[in-house]
Amino acid sequence: MVYERMVIVIKREGHSHTEFCPHGSGDDVELMIQKAIKLGFEEYSITEHAPLPEGLADKYAGKTTGLTEASMAAADLDAYFQKANQMKAKYADQIKINIGFEVDFLPDFVDWTRDFLNEYGPRTTDNILSVHFMQGANDKFWCVDDTVEDFQAGLLSQYPDSQVLYEHYFQTVLASVNADLGPYTPNRIGHMTLVKKFQDYFGLDRNFSENNLRLVDQILKAVSGQHRELDLNAAGLYKPYCNEQYPSYSVIQMAKSLNIPFVYGSDAHSIAEVGQGYNGVISLVE
Repeated sequence: MVYERMVIVIKREGHSHTEFCPHGSGDDVELMIQKAIKLGFEEYSITEHAPLPEGLADKYAGKTTGLTEASMAAADLDAYFQKANQMKAKYADQIKINIGFEVDFLPDFVDWTRDFLNEYGPRTTDNILSVHFMQGANDKFWCVDDTVEDFQAGLLSQYPDSQVLYEHYFQTVLASVNADLGPYTPNRIGHMTLVKKFQDYFGLDRNFSENNLRLVDQILKAVSGQHRELDLNAAGLYKPYCNEQYPSYSVIQMAKSLNIPFVYGSDAHSIAEVGQGYNGVISLVE
């Protein structure tokens, strides 16, 4: 008798934020979890933006809030873990809750990031590694996804066209995947085409050049070889100048050919955003 293998798909939220996020809505994570339960999610990852290195301030340019409001404060770490663990225990019979961070990759601060993960990683069960900052004008770090003004002044103005901008972004993503961040290296790569957040505002190329697709291939083969996952992030669909999930469809197709696991992420910073776009983006990887 031949038995068919049954694949059980868990409805999982892999990328969400909390009231500890300075650029969020301030909505209580408990209410966000309650909505996830109502929507039928069986697993929920709390992945707040990890504190940034203090030394980044000296190497950052752009709008001040792009730095000061980018992540939770280090002083809030204990309160964050306390709240997250309370939620994990309180809702244990309704949903599996993972606790962790969305960690920024900053090439000048690899040692700092490794030390942070070595200290706090043992208290986490799910982490994301993302690129929100790129080196640009005046050899400073600029925020990729904060304002159109900073994106233009600090990044887009430094390159002859959008393909060269994409190339530098993907080089940073590749460096993040290959970085030695220690035993608690995040297992999932966050919104790996975030550089396209303002594509419709600036009329950036929607498709990647052959050169950039080769870079993407390098990234994905590294992700696959390290048995890591990709964040299937719906947030870009709801950004007024992006209107596309992260990663882009061509990247999704390439990742599927390598059997790289995807984990849906609403990237919710509010109750309203929990579960956003789930059915649509999941259909892209089924």
